[in-house]
Amino acid sequence: MLLCAAALAACSAPATESAPPRVRIPNCDTEVAVSEPPKRAVSLNQSTTEIMLSLGLADRMVGTATWTDPVDPALAADNARVPRLSDNNPSFESVLATEPDAVLGAYRAVFTDEGVASRERFAELGVPTYLSPSNCQPEEAPLSEPVELDDIYREVREIAAIFDVADRGEALVAQLQQRVAAARAKAVAAPDTSVLFWFARTESPYVAGSTGSPAIMTRALGVRNAYDDVTSMWPQVSWEDVLAREPDLLVLGDLTRDGEGDSLAAKQEFLRTDPAMSRLPAVAEGAWMPMTGTEMNISLRTITGIERLADRLAELERR
Repeated sequence: MLLCAAALAACSAPATESAPPRVRIPNCDTEVAVSEPPKRAVSLNQSTTEIMLSLGLADRMVGTATWTDPVDPALAADNARVPRLSDNNPSFESVLATEPDAVLGAYRAVFTDEGVASRERFAELGVPTYLSPSNCQPEEAPLSEPVELDDIYREVREIAAIFDVADRGEALVAQLQQRVAAARAKAVAAPDTSVLFWFARTESPYVAGSTGSPAIMTRALGVRNAYDDVTSMWPQVSWEDVLAREPDLLVLGDLTRDGEGDSLAAKQEFLRTDPAMSRLPAVAEGAWMPMTGTEMNISLRTITGIERLADRLAELERR
């Protein structure tokens, strides 16, 4: 049974509401201020959830939502302990029914009335919110600066600070940095190697521009994103332009949603049967690899993407 907003305001507000904030973090266009480490947090996106689980915070979570892929197997046991409110955006009421003392999300869209609710609505009820600093920019506006690995590390540290587990945050960042260094040592591709990241659609594809997770991967490994001259995160392009750029490796998004051209199988079928694309050397030589949607969006899985891309580049160099 759903409680009224007034009652929820009372039960959701931190018990030490009058205490001075222990942590203040500038966060996009607002500030996160918490007096006590949250004990009943809700995560609205998979990437935020996986950071929290990686920090050992399952016992302080009362809900997750908006899943695009299966959880990282290493986190499955902890994830099973946390209720899943929805595979997609949960309702505002279902979030409030968990009596949260913090709500975290990866994308600005979840903090809108069309998503879950605005940050202002949560603030009115005394519930602090946190938005991934990698996604502060409105979705319709191009990023002025590319997102970097340091932005992912910053998010880990900030979430760790909110929950008063800074030591765990530093340990996780160090682990991620070691993984990136190992992947860099493995990647032996020539600097002019061009990589195309195809996210979705077959008629006019969405590919990776210079500001998102795939661009982080190519910069980390010293190769070139085929669309590094386009500042949009996911520009929609023509196949004629893709052919003109002649990428050496195709990274094919394997998305779990049911849109046109979303799955790996749909992309492979298109490449094999399209009269023009089937003649692209990368297609003829089988120089492609799958990548999950979670890896292709900015998250801890970006580091997994770096590792997997390094492995594939090394395989191609050995041919």
